[in-house]
Amino acid sequence: MPAKSKLLTLFFLPALSILSLCQTQPGNQDQVNFHSRMAQQYLQERRPDLAIPELQKLIALDPGNIDARANLGVLLFFRGSYSEAIPQLRAAIQLKPNLWKIRGLLGLAEDKVGDGNASREDLEAAFPHLDQKTFQEEVGEALIDNYTATEDLEKAAAVVSTLLASRPTDVSLLYMAYRLSSDLAGKAMLTLAMTAPNSAEMHHVMARELARHGDNTPAIANYREAIKIDPRVPGLHSELGDLLYHSDDNGLKAQAEDEFKIALAVNPRDEHAQLMLGEIAEARGDLKSAYADYSRALELQPNDSDACTDLGKALVVMNRHKEALQMFERAVQIDPTDYVAHYRLSTLYREAGNESAAKQQVAEYLKYKQMKEKLEKIFQDMRVLPGQYEADDKDEK
Repeated sequence: MPAKSKLLTLFFLPALSILSLCQTQPGNQDQVNFHSRMAQQYLQERRPDLAIPELQKLIALDPGNIDARANLGVLLFFRGSYSEAIPQLRAAIQLKPNLWKIRGLLGLAEDKVGDGNASREDLEAAFPHLDQKTFQEEVGEALIDNYTATEDLEKAAAVVSTLLASRPTDVSLLYMAYRLSSDLAGKAMLTLAMTAPNSAEMHHVMARELARHGDNTPAIANYREAIKIDPRVPGLHSELGDLLYHSDDNGLKAQAEDEFKIALAVNPRDEHAQLMLGEIAEARGDLKSAYADYSRALELQPNDSDACTDLGKALVVMNRHKEALQMFERAVQIDPTDYVAHYRLSTLYREAGNESAAKQQVAEYLKYKQMKEKLEKIFQDMRVLPGQYEADDKDEK
């Protein structure tokens, strides 16, 4: 069956013989039944050209027939006669408001004829109630177009998010999500610049944008200016600590620990700052402090695969291999792309004599490491730091 025919049949109400809410004239009942039977026959035969006249005759005799109104509207819509379909679909909705597929189709028809306000109202009403994937997608995409045309970006982003739940790898939706996020960020940045150009928040935004494009020196300067204005803005110290820690300047790198400590003083639940303090402690050989920091980070965020992996690495050094194995297994359960955890698992499985499991983990390690390297290349081509996209390069050895 062609795709269009399959979609069309989703909308037909189950029977055309249901009597309307209004009583037909007794002399007309035979004609009503006749046209109803003929319309049903032509619909089953997929002859819309013959079904349409029968439905029109039926409605002339029985104006309150919901099925006839809805089915005629559907046929007219798929014939491309949107202006003719609209009054039939609208009449069906007025008679029975919870015909959600019919209301969604009405919204699409109104969109086709350029009635944006009416289309939005009907599409918004129908969208949450649609459970047929293909039609929900069509209604959702029309809503997104409507919202973006009127710069209602927040609502458009919400619809994209709903559609992505069932289509997480859909390229067009992912691009739309990216575009809307970028547009929303730009809009918020512009509004912030006009409202409070000298605020800590504005300097914070500038710092993040500069860091995202690899301009670390001015980024650090803006972070410090933001801290000078308001040191308690969430994320400032932790983000500055990241930039300092990954700096090639050893003098700046040495300042990172203090920033992470201040971040925790401002917000004791800053899991990232806690995790980074553990990494710094491990780098200088303070395994006891590293273990404590990693454990605390995992307590703060039990679903952080990095915390599981880092704690697992510390446990390996402490010769607590059974616990380390559990941490690495938990890490890949949370994030299957955590190639460091896969590498560590392969080592532990091999030590335990489980060669087949070790080989599988090596294959996973290579797959995700290569994927990460490809992503890094893309980000480098865009002159964007991979760290901004949670593609941190951890030591797998």
